[in-house]
Amino acid sequence: MEKILSVEKINTYYGKSHILFDVSLDIYKNEVLCLLGRNGAGKTTTFKSIVMLNPPASGKVIFNGKCLNEFKPYQIFRLGIGLVPEDRRIFGPLTVKENLMLGARVGRKGIWNLDMVYKYFPILKEYESKPGGMLSGGEQQMLTIARTLMGNPEVLLLDEPSEGLSPVMVNTLKEIVLGLKEAGATIVLSEQHVKFAMAVSDRVSIIDKGHIVYEASIEEFKKDLEIQKKYLAV
Repeated sequence: MEKILSVEKINTYYGKSHILFDVSLDIYKNEVLCLLGRNGAGKTTTFKSIVMLNPPASGKVIFNGKCLNEFKPYQIFRLGIGLVPEDRRIFGPLTVKENLMLGARVGRKGIWNLDMVYKYFPILKEYESKPGGMLSGGEQQMLTIARTLMGNPEVLLLDEPSEGLSPVMVNTLKEIVLGLKEAGATIVLSEQHVKFAMAVSDRVSIIDKGHIVYEASIEEFKKDLEIQKKYLAV
């Protein structure tokens, strides 16, 4: 397996509050890694630290051999890491197509363009002239993922993608993630929806109170009911 992204003992603060404690993760090409944890465990902060929206005070983030600590978030996006934020950040007055085109990066090679996005997200093709703010929560989640894919990232960070979605939309999202995986995407997702994580992931890391407390393959994790109960209240 080819390692593409490494988080090496990062410590991140909000003001004087210490949030992440020596957090380390390894992400390999063409895999889905799930960062599991309860609300407030540090999942979103980990993602923000990777893309330097909230830079770590110590430790390193290495992507394709480059240390990202001195890069700006927009530079990291251009290098090939795409973040799908938890709050979606759709431009409400703009159409679906306009939202998608905002994510496109001219000159970056890759499989993702409007035709490919519409193949994976046919509802967006149907609504391409509709204002993004008029979509349902699930449709906005699809639009946010698709907009990020338009930049042809090498690594896709999905922050709490299933949060607030109906069971039907969660199942649709599962099929989308599995489809992206089959297309060769490298995905890191943060979740507290354990069944969803089990359905799409290759490996699992659990974060609790800012510490990585468990790492395993998805097969091992499925069998470890004690860990699930202890850290995820399953």
